[in-house]
Amino acid sequence: MTWFKVDDTFYGHPKTLKAGNAAVGLWTKAGAYAAQHLTEGVVPGVVAQLYGTAPQARKLVAAGLWHEHGHTCPHPRCKQPPPGDYYMHDFLIYNPTRARVEDERARSAERQQRARERAAGQRTQERNPSGPSANGERTDDDPPPENREPSANQIDFPDGIAGQGGTSQRDGGEPSRSPRPDPSRPAVPPSEVQPASYGPTPAVPVNLAPLRDAMTAAGIVVEWSLAEADWFRLEAIVKRTAVPALVDHAREQWRRARSRPRSVRYFLPGWSALPPVPAGAPTAPDADVIPLDSARPGRVARAAGLFAAALNSPQENAR
Repeated sequence: MTWFKVDDTFYGHPKTLKAGNAAVGLWTKAGAYAAQHLTEGVVPGVVAQLYGTAPQARKLVAAGLWHEHGHTCPHPRCKQPPPGDYYMHDFLIYNPTRARVEDERARSAERQQRARERAAGQRTQERNPSGPSANGERTDDDPPPENREPSANQIDFPDGIAGQGGTSQRDGGEPSRSPRPDPSRPAVPPSEVQPASYGPTPAVPVNLAPLRDAMTAAGIVVEWSLAEADWFRLEAIVKRTAVPALVDHAREQWRRARSRPRSVRYFLPGWSALPPVPAGAPTAPDADVIPLDSARPGRVARAAGLFAAALNSPQENAR
């Protein structure tokens, strides 16, 4: 893909103002055509007729933005176009020549070909590794470079671990101290976390346990396996909004859901949009609504009362 470059002061140039907006539109389209087809600034007459009109082309010639055949522009790079065609003034000052574009395309294609060959060679080497056969006897204790674990993941374990002697750490009384993350453990905040187990029940932070218990008591049974970022997000929601308000909102979402939500993650967007609830504030629906006085008269009754008072006024009696 090539680009047709336009000077950032072109919009206010005297030639632009003289030609007018309609003619400048023809100039822009013709410039993009010349850049795409590598004409080096030559605009065929049929292209000018396709994207503009004859008066617009004459305005571009009169303004000095285009040249016709036989022009006398002193600039050495302004070529003579064939009869009936036009040439864009100073095109090669801002845009590359055809030879330069073709050379860059050839070099780019060569780079891509070398990259594809390197990738193919690597795939071939992975399928057919060199060196001793996998079934042959190894002469050294080090694995080949392609099978070595990155240094960041290498861990020095003491001898006699992982079934080499005695009981393993998993079978012992103490939990494993390997720094590697265990995929069965949920990612939870490092503080205020219940002891995690390797069973199907995930660990829930202590400060979020009341919310889980309240939702379970309300019949909203979901999974509580969240990523670390979601745990912190839920902790901030609980601090900002009371647990009863969260349960009420979850109960309503649970009732309206087309299918039963499986994870507590389903309720996070709705909980995030809830307004803050001060401690001790009512959380049930319509709990903060003041009922209207049922004995309050309506508009008709009040109008009748005002009419009766007006009839009984001293001024009316004096009349």
